Amino acid sequence: MAGPARPLPALPSKWDIREKVWEYLEASGLAEFPRPVRGRIPNFKGSLQACSSLEELDVFSRAREVKVDPDKPLEGARLAALQARKTLLVPTPRLRTGLFNRIVPPPGASKEILRRCATSQGVKDYSVPVGLDGKAQVDLVVVGSVAVSEKGWRIGKGEGYADMEYAMMVSMRAVQEDTPVVTIVHDCQVLDIAEELLGDHDLTVDYILTPTRTIQTNCKRPKPQGIMWHKVSSEMLGKIPILRTLRSRERQAGKDVTLQDEHPALANTNRAAISDEKATAANSHVESDPVNPKSQGSDTTTTVYVGNLPGSLRVSELKSALRELQVIPVGLKWQGEQHRAFLDYRDRGTAHRAVSSLQGLSLGGNALRAELARSQRSRG
Repeated sequence: MAGPARPLPALPSKWDIREKVWEYLEASGLAEFPRPVRGRIPNFKGSLQACSSLEELDVFSRAREVKVDPDKPLEGARLAALQARKTLLVPTPRLRTGLFNRIVPPPGASKEILRRCATSQGVKDYSVPVGLDGKAQVDLVVVGSVAVSEKGWRIGKGEGYADMEYAMMVSMRAVQEDTPVVTIVHDCQVLDIAEELLGDHDLTVDYILTPTRTIQTNCKRPKPQGIMWHKVSSEMLGKIPILRTLRSRERQAGKDVTLQDEHPALANTNRAAISDEKATAANSHVESDPVNPKSQGSDTTTTVYVGNLPGSLRVSELKSALRELQVIPVGLKWQGEQHRAFLDYRDRGTAHRAVSSLQGLSLGGNALRAELARSQRSRG
């Protein structure tokens, strides 16, 4: 007689994979400045060696304009582009002041000056902004990753900027469908990643460079075809001025630019992005039974308690996880000193989905505790 069927093991989430990579890089001594690498596109020992392989790629030799992200492990890629006298475009950090900066070394720049131009400080000192009408024509895209698979599936640090940058370049016609994308990582960051974890907005890669290998992925999955406005929150729109300009232009062109929290289908679930509100903890201890005093007696929202937050966790990392899990609350009360947060949802169904998604989720090495706040349980 056959025994009971065993449940299938849970598919590792993107956050599980990120935590695994960050933890391994630190524990194995492979992590390099800036430290800790957690929450970042990680710098690693051998990054310059991996970047040097860029010059061996035909797609690099043919490229005239190269866009390279500002992350530390890609410094060697920026230097390679400058030394080859290519036009180097670097996205502005978090897209706050535009999309690109064009790096312009002084005439007759020595190798030492070019090295400085490739650093984060050099990008500030030797750059000119490129506006939406700057007619950029990018021939090669170089991005950082936290993890990547040999099939070309990529996982970033969770904030979505590389995906958004690419989508904006498509909208600007700065890249074509066949513009190659390269990522540069340590060998330990090349992992098996389930395709089910990828969304339509996720950027895939065509080449992976490590200190020991060059991998051509032959990835056939389509790259983002432009900005997916139904995945853009009002919060992100408010933080990225150039995104607001692009939205206005696409609206005038007759495109649907309804935002995530304006979309009728999402009216009861993802109505608004997480607020930036931070609360100062009233007590230094963690309460054994979760209560959010401000939410008690409220009939308009359902509050979820999230506990066991690691002391090193940043509110932005929790927000990124919530976005990926598609359980964005209408309000977030952050009590990092007490290792907890409270999430407000407009409907009970989404709150229960948040509890299911967050319970046991690994963030910063801690398994989160998630449940309805006590006042909500008694009301239910």
